[in-house]
This record gives sequence, C-alpha cells and structure tokens, in this order.
Amino acid sequence: MRWALVKVCLAVTTMVVVAFAVPLGLVIKEMARDRAFSNAEREAAVVVPALSITTDRDQLERVVASAGSDDGMAVHIPAGGDRQALDLGRPRATAADIAAVRELGRASTAEVPGGSALLQPVALSLGTVVVEVYVPESEVSNGVGTAWAVLAAVGAALVVGSVAVADRLGVRMVQPARRLVEGAHELGEGKLGARVPEEGPNELRLAAVAFNSMADQVVQLLANERELAADLSHRLRTPLTVLRLNAASLGDSPAAEQTRAAVAQLEHEVDTIIRTAREAKPQTAAAGAGAGCDAAEVVRERMTFWSALAEDEGRKVRVAGADRPVRIPVVRADLVAALDALLGNVFRHTPEGTAFAVDLHNGEDAVIVLVSDAGPGIPDPQAAMARGRGSGSAGSTGLGLDIVRRLAESTGGDVRIGSSVLGGTEVRIWIQLDGREPERRGHRGAVRRRRQGRRAVTFNRSRSLP
Repeated sequence: MRWALVKVCLAVTTMVVVAFAVPLGLVIKEMARDRAFSNAEREAAVVVPALSITTDRDQLERVVASAGSDDGMAVHIPAGGDRQALDLGRPRATAADIAAVRELGRASTAEVPGGSALLQPVALSLGTVVVEVYVPESEVSNGVGTAWAVLAAVGAALVVGSVAVADRLGVRMVQPARRLVEGAHELGEGKLGARVPEEGPNELRLAAVAFNSMADQVVQLLANERELAADLSHRLRTPLTVLRLNAASLGDSPAAEQTRAAVAQLEHEVDTIIRTAREAKPQTAAAGAGAGCDAAEVVRERMTFWSALAEDEGRKVRVAGADRPVRIPVVRADLVAALDALLGNVFRHTPEGTAFAVDLHNGEDAVIVLVSDAGPGIPDPQAAMARGRGSGSAGSTGLGLDIVRRLAESTGGDVRIGSSVLGGTEVRIWIQLDGREPERRGHRGAVRRRRQGRRAVTFNRSRSLP
C-alpha cells in the first residue's frame, strides 16, 4: 500500500508538472521572441524622423550607424526621378522580400542566415522606404534556456516533494497495519499478551481498539475455561477417592491390582489436568530436541493393560511392529492418553468378542500407528473428527479423537479414519518425525504422504489375526 500510494502521487505530480511547465516554457520562448522584435521596432523607429528630413546619403549613413549595432540595420530607399535606388547599412534580406513589403505596406519578418530580419516600411514623399533591422537567433532565445532550467528544477522539486510526502503518509498508514498483522500472528501463536498500539489513521486506530478488545476477551474466555476445567476436574476427586477405597478392599488378585493401578493412573491424570489448567499450559505440546518417547514400548505396555480386559470379553488381539524401539517426538503421557482413548472407544462402541489390532510402522520421516477393529464401523468419519460431536452413539463425546488429532498435529502429522480389513474402523495416526508443518492439500509432499499411508495400510491388510 505504501508503494502504491507513492506511485500514484508520482504519476499525478508528474502529469501536473508537465501540464503546466510545457505551456509555460512555450510562453517564455514566445515572450523572448516578442521582446527581441520589439527592440528591433524601436531601433527602426529611430531612423524614421531622419528619413523625413533629409535624403543625403552621408547623413543617413551616420543616422543608421548611430541607431544600429554591429551593422544590424539597413535602409532601402527606392529610386525616383533622377535618383537611383539606395541601400544603406548592411542589408541581409533579399530584394524579393523588400519588394513584397513595399507592395503590402506593412511590417514583416524574413528568415536570413543567423536569425531574422524585421522589415518596417515607411511612406515618405520620395516613396516607400524599408528599414531593415537584423535580429540574431541568440537574441530571440536569450534567457529561454535559463528559464526552462528553472522550470525543470521546480518541477523536479515538486515531484520529489510529493513523493516524500506520499512516502511519509504511506508509512503512517502501513506501520499501524503492519503492527496489527504482527499482533494477530502473535495472538494466533498463543502469545496472549500481544497488543497493538492504538495510533495511526482513524480507521486503523479503530481496528487496533477492536483487536485489543478482542484479545482481552480471548484472555478472559481462556481464563474462564481453565477455571471451569479445573473445577470440573476437582469434582472428580470425591468419586475417585471412593473408587480407591473400594479397590483397596478387593484383595490381592490380578484384577484387583489392575483396578488399583487404573484408579491411581486416573487420579494422576486428574491432578495433571488441574495443574495444567491452573498454570495455563497446553496439555499437548511438541517435544523439544532429544525429548519424546519410545512408541513401541508404550504400545506394548498399553496393550498388556488392555489385553486382560480383552481376554475377559473374548476379544482377539494382535500387535505388530512393536518388537523394536521406535522413537517419536511426543511426550509419553500424551501418547498413552491417545492410545487409551482409541482402545477405550473399541471396548465402548463394539460388542464383546470383537477383535482389534494395533500396528506400528516406522518410516524415514514419519511413524504410523494403526488402530483397527472388526466392529460396525463409523458411519460419518468426518463428523466423528469434529471436537465434541463424537460418533453419534450413546456415551460418545468426541473428545477422545480430538486428543488423538491434537497429538498428531503437534508434530506436523494428521489423523485419518477409514475402513479396516477386519471389517470395522481403522484410525491412522501419522506422527511426523522432522517437525515440519502440515502440508497443504494438493502439495506433492501431501500426495507422497498419502501414498505412503496407503502402502502402510496395504501392508497391514496383508496380515490376518492369529
């Protein structure tokens, strides 16, 4: 916008300067010409009284010499009676030009070498005498070059001044807009303290006021949300305490130990939610350099936990690709929460006896986690990915899949829901290893990723349950 304003002012000022300077320069040139010929007319008028008094050659030559300068004047006296035609001074005009002036009886100019000649006829008793005054070209253009140079300098100064003023106005308009853009980017990146100075033109100042008001409301809404999450989580402490006390009285059986471990883990997760909400820290964040966890170890651990319940319900379980370490840039607790959310959905939304499988594929730039089942499937996968909507069945809130999605997107990956070779639902978690941003649709990298995902799914489908 700044350079557009400068270009507009430059074009407008240039047109105005040209529109006024060119005609003014032509007027100056014409005024210089008129001034030169006016001086020539005054010199010719000096000779006229002498011609009316005497026709003596010597006297007329002295008059011509005194009136003219540098042999710039000549007098053409016609022949009459016993008098021959007489030419005094230094004539430059041709005989035809002089005869034409005598015939017309009015002053005229003639082009001569080095300039022009003013031919002024004077009617006397002895005939029409023509007074010739030489006007050199240098006298016609005297001062014109200087005047044009002054006009050009003034025009250039006007153009430069208008550009400078337009640039300052552009800066005054662009800087507030740029600060508004930077503030929006900072707020989008999670810097809730980002504010914009309320200055500049009235429209941008009003936009800055609206932006700051919006940022304050966002901060207030987030604070209210954090307090609500902490309060709701705190309410879970009472039923958890009851569960823990009841689990302590179950004895020493393996099922009792698993129940006590589950209650302890649930208490830990509730405490984490409360602390995170109070401290205003995101629950899912990308791991720094050297951080992360072993996805294979997490998969083995969680499948060991869920296998006991699967055995009770008569479900067949398969785990593939978790036999060697697979390092991913994800916090262990986040991956545990994501796997528990998906496996919990399997137990919650499929009948008893439904088989399920977890496959782990380690690629060069990404790790794929596939959780598939032989259940009825999800009728609308796109709606199921929407936060808070769920699959539409009883007890589904949609928050589990949202936890999985946020975990994948924190690494630059994504989550896809499709049909499993087992006949039910397949959830594919794409975890990017190099920390790149998610690629746009249609980009070659996205196409390559989709092809790799299809190859991984094909590899998964080539296996069968034991």
